[in-house]
Amino acid sequence: MVQSAGLVVAKSDSAVIKSPNDKRQYRLLHLANGLCAVLVHDPEIFPDGPGKPSEDLMATEDEEDDDCDESGDEISGSEDDGDDEDMDGEYSGSEEGPPEVKKKGDFPTKKAAAAMSVGMGSLSDPQTAQGLAHFLEHMLFMGSSEYPDENEYDRYLSKHGGSSNAYTELEYTCYHFEVNREHLKGALQRFSQFFVSPLVKSEAMDREVLAVDSEFNQVLQSDSCRLLQLQCHTAPPDHPFNRFFWGNKKSLVDAVENGVNLREEILHLYKENYHGGVMKLVVIGGESLDTLEDWVVELFGGIKGGIQRQVVVKERMPIWKAGTLYRLEAIKDVHVLDLTWTLPCLLKEYLKKPDGYISHLMGHEGSGSLLSLLKAKGWATSLSAGVGDEGTNRSSIAYIFVTSIHLTDSGLEDLYSVIGVIYQYIRLLRSSKPQEWIFRELQDIGNMEFRFAEEQPQDDYAAELSENLMFYSEEHMIYGEYAYEIWDGELVEHILTFFTPENMRVDLQTKSFDSQSPGLKSEPWFGSNYVEEEISSSLMDIWRDPPQIDPALHLPLRNEFIPSDFSLRSSNLSKNIVQSTLPVCLIDQPIMKLWYKLDLTFEVPRANTYFLVSVKGAYSSLRNFVLTELFINLLKDELNETLYQAGVAKLDTSVTIIVDKLELRLYGFNDKLSALLLRILTACKSFSPREDRFMVIKEEMERALRNANIKPLNHSSYLRIQILRKIFWDVNDKLSCLCGISLLDLKTFVPDLLSQLYIEGLCHGNLLEKEAVNIANIFANTFHVQPLTTDFCHQEHILCLPASSRFIRRVPVKNGSEVSSVVELYFQVEQDEGVQSTRMRAIVDLFSDIINEPYFNQLRTKEQLGYTVDCSTRMTYRVLGFCFTVQSPKYTPSHLHRRITAFIDGLQEMLDTMDEESFEHHKQALIAQKLEKDPSLSYETGRYWTQIVDKRYSFNASKLEAEELKTVEKKEVVDWYNTYLLTSSPKCRRLAIHVCGCNAVAMTEDAAEFGSLIDDVDLFKKGSVFYPSLC
Repeated sequence: MVQSAGLVVAKSDSAVIKSPNDKRQYRLLHLANGLCAVLVHDPEIFPDGPGKPSEDLMATEDEEDDDCDESGDEISGSEDDGDDEDMDGEYSGSEEGPPEVKKKGDFPTKKAAAAMSVGMGSLSDPQTAQGLAHFLEHMLFMGSSEYPDENEYDRYLSKHGGSSNAYTELEYTCYHFEVNREHLKGALQRFSQFFVSPLVKSEAMDREVLAVDSEFNQVLQSDSCRLLQLQCHTAPPDHPFNRFFWGNKKSLVDAVENGVNLREEILHLYKENYHGGVMKLVVIGGESLDTLEDWVVELFGGIKGGIQRQVVVKERMPIWKAGTLYRLEAIKDVHVLDLTWTLPCLLKEYLKKPDGYISHLMGHEGSGSLLSLLKAKGWATSLSAGVGDEGTNRSSIAYIFVTSIHLTDSGLEDLYSVIGVIYQYIRLLRSSKPQEWIFRELQDIGNMEFRFAEEQPQDDYAAELSENLMFYSEEHMIYGEYAYEIWDGELVEHILTFFTPENMRVDLQTKSFDSQSPGLKSEPWFGSNYVEEEISSSLMDIWRDPPQIDPALHLPLRNEFIPSDFSLRSSNLSKNIVQSTLPVCLIDQPIMKLWYKLDLTFEVPRANTYFLVSVKGAYSSLRNFVLTELFINLLKDELNETLYQAGVAKLDTSVTIIVDKLELRLYGFNDKLSALLLRILTACKSFSPREDRFMVIKEEMERALRNANIKPLNHSSYLRIQILRKIFWDVNDKLSCLCGISLLDLKTFVPDLLSQLYIEGLCHGNLLEKEAVNIANIFANTFHVQPLTTDFCHQEHILCLPASSRFIRRVPVKNGSEVSSVVELYFQVEQDEGVQSTRMRAIVDLFSDIINEPYFNQLRTKEQLGYTVDCSTRMTYRVLGFCFTVQSPKYTPSHLHRRITAFIDGLQEMLDTMDEESFEHHKQALIAQKLEKDPSLSYETGRYWTQIVDKRYSFNASKLEAEELKTVEKKEVVDWYNTYLLTSSPKCRRLAIHVCGCNAVAMTEDAAEFGSLIDDVDLFKKGSVFYPSLC
């Protein structure tokens, strides 16, 4: 082992400012090679005390090729099928047993993690090979001198419950991973070689070019990405922004055809920029700081040395020409106006945050705000403002401040008037002078967030800290993003001087685009159509100095929702009172059932209160469902100013529809939670929509329905759920119905909708039992209605596929320019009920864990079918299934289907030949995952809520599944495969979804090869059998 002496030039265990509630220990380390490392000892990783970590030096397998890549797609047992009314459950199991006393070894644990940020990004691309930095990021996953197998890193992580990701920004690249706690050193051994001795093999480069190209094709139809590239394309030719950051096959292969040796270029880029002086490493483990230090010195001390780079603010130069409107053809049916101002780099002003102060006011949604006035005029539906976190917005070159407004049709017609209102507000900000009390409110909110920060998943936290070291001083690597430390009104005034028409870029993305416009241009990489229109000098003069300010505009009122009570309810409890470790039912009445759990784990003054409100007849007909959705959207619009103020104070709200139920969630600091709930329910009871807002919200709903299923992956999930659910209202039918609905229809409908209710809720967090009961009473005291009986609640029935069935649904992509196709093979397993359901779920999850890496390796890395390659369990209204998915811009659905099937058929041999040691590794990794501690209160609430929504009420399902896994043998996994996935088995029931890209061959070609074609979904379901309803 390499000794620390001589290699560590400086270290400190007290330099990093952390929250008083943060139990982790931090050590800041500087190595002789220039590397800055932060070591984090998390005592909850080994709550029993460190065991004997396994370094797994020899735990490798041969002959597999893979990069773990930047996709970061996690495997899970749940899904969101892209529609508010579709909710698939995640956990289930038998009824909970009595509370248990924890024994040694029973404590939930956490994963270990690490991240490395390297101070080099896409701005370092040579002009002759654009996208090279991103390509280099891909190649570092593809083997090293120490570990030459291309998929060794990914295979190791997969076997030990881990995952990885990476991404390239303008000025840095970040790599990160997480892994089960015992295997941190083994993962670090493989990870460190990225930065010591990557192979960058030529044959791997040929394949990874295709992976980069597939990744680019994923965003080819993204409006936001198309706008970003247009902004790059229209920057001056000599400006650093004038380039193509993504990279694709064309940009990289063209470089080769123009005489560039791509391997030499990529190695040159690596050798020049990958050295210790620009690297920020974070390692989070349960071992002692001394042990972590020894590992870092041993494994990362061999990185090439280099001088630490300081952030050098570049000399400001204009990016875009003034007085021009860029009108860009949108993919979605939207009208989005983006106003962009270039500010000086503010990296060193993070304690003052002048941009944060201005974005708080420009993006405010309360009374007197820009959005409030634009909505009152019927011109806009939403607005956001500020300097984004992305590297393109926040760099040493400039800070890019964007105000983005979603316009109505009326707002599109009065586009320049909208801009005029924005400059009226800017004049208001200048004339009002910066207000210290507003800054102090932001300071209070930032301080309370820092003090009571919720934890994240470990790899996310490692990546965040590693990135923060690029932006903040070392002592402020945690505190920096929360800090509003120094009030500097003069600096705010100075930054406001940049908000002028001469420094403004105007972009309009709209579907209302004339493709025959004179002066039509095309951005070369995305092929986006756009035109440049000159803005008249008279308008520029008016915007520069508006003659008047609309009296409706004013600075925000003081925020009444900022909490003042941070006391912990658990601290006042008698030690003799035993608290349940799982939710208990406090109220069970005809109109309400309420579950409750006091938080004893995270000890923060936060609470999550979730409610499902079943309403009368919401899903009984297409018309009723559309009216219900319209009512909810209008109610949210009415409440927006109040909910926004609460959200600023970190008390958030969401209102959505789940079939016939309204889901209301209030979550955040608990001090003002009851008051906010009362405001919401009172408004709901008395709300009567106005004609002007009705027309705007109806238009917004129509637009949303037209935009549904634009993305092929969302479309494929939607089609599967459409077939599986007995009653399912199609988006096209909803759109047709909505067009014929009037305000009178809605006003007539709502009283009956709310005339009978049934409410089921969960209060979890920093609330006493009596406070939870009081919250329940707010419902009872607001709505004096009859209970909705079970007979009148919607019953969800899922299609039971016939024995040995093979069905296929094949449709074209909704967006005629979309090149990507998607194939989804869904295998139905069993309904999730009965004494064996827990074991069944455990086996399916174990099967998924075993095959995920080989599936990715074969179809993504070796065959390069596409960027998105996924296989995972599906739980659809308590019916268990398993899904294989591939999205490809290159291959037809028929080819993708055949390759997925070939992989599935080959699994029998892979499972049969798997040795017991490898099987045991996967099993132990999954057990550890199921026993892993929730990162925060919201994650724990989410687990409990899923059980309530799915009516299982098995609140310790993960623990029960872990217990079952301990006795699962390899034969059971093989038997499961033979029963449910092997074609010859009568229990193998498959539904294939083909979404055909615009370049795919004829729709009906060879469809019969894959099963019986479902042409008419309604007719198909009429003759089908459905499972009994469980939720």
